[in-house]
Amino acid sequence: MVKVAPSLLAADFRVMGAEIERVAAAGADYLHFDVMDGAFVPEISFGSGILKWAAKGPLPVDAHLMIERPEAQVANFAKAGAKIITIHAEAGGHLHRTLSLIREHGCLAGLALNPATTPDCLRYLLPSLDLVLVMTVNPGYGGQKMIPECLDKIAEIRSMLDRAGSKAMLEVDGGANTVTAAEMMRHGADVIVAGSALFGADDAKGFIDSLRASWRQLHPEENA
Repeated sequence: MVKVAPSLLAADFRVMGAEIERVAAAGADYLHFDVMDGAFVPEISFGSGILKWAAKGPLPVDAHLMIERPEAQVANFAKAGAKIITIHAEAGGHLHRTLSLIREHGCLAGLALNPATTPDCLRYLLPSLDLVLVMTVNPGYGGQKMIPECLDKIAEIRSMLDRAGSKAMLEVDGGANTVTAAEMMRHGADVIVAGSALFGADDAKGFIDSLRASWRQLHPEENA
């Protein structure tokens, strides 16, 4: 079954605790916590102190580090309570070493690819990955529309993971709504990051249920 990860970047910051409780009650699987440093991406968002607070809630947290030198922050976010730490291929450094460091700190290791980044960089990293995140928008701002050309990349990575026998989750982030998320799943995604469409929905449970209904239509064998 598809997993749904609400992006806290789209939550109402005035009532963050209530927002987390709301999406947890609606059936979300974990929280997507966008960390921005104002250098790797234009905006600045959350730090490990806020994650430590969010991690006390009912859902596990994926720290998506959209930052330069992510290796320097792995320990901080792991200590704060992240269950998954996702770094960007484009941030440079020694990716294998940083992914290993994430696992050494007891977290699942994820690697994110920006829209213009090809999947080739995954080839020799698959054994080190628990999650691959395909960005279908350029990172840095919420509320963007999905770049449709990224759908083929989702399918390519899905094929790559399956051929390798990898159990890594294939997550997609950017412009997800009930229509685009169905396309993401049809191309191979099994985790959907939903921001504005989910937090802006009057019925968060109805939104998540709609995604899972689309999954069941695509995977009728799971209904047998």
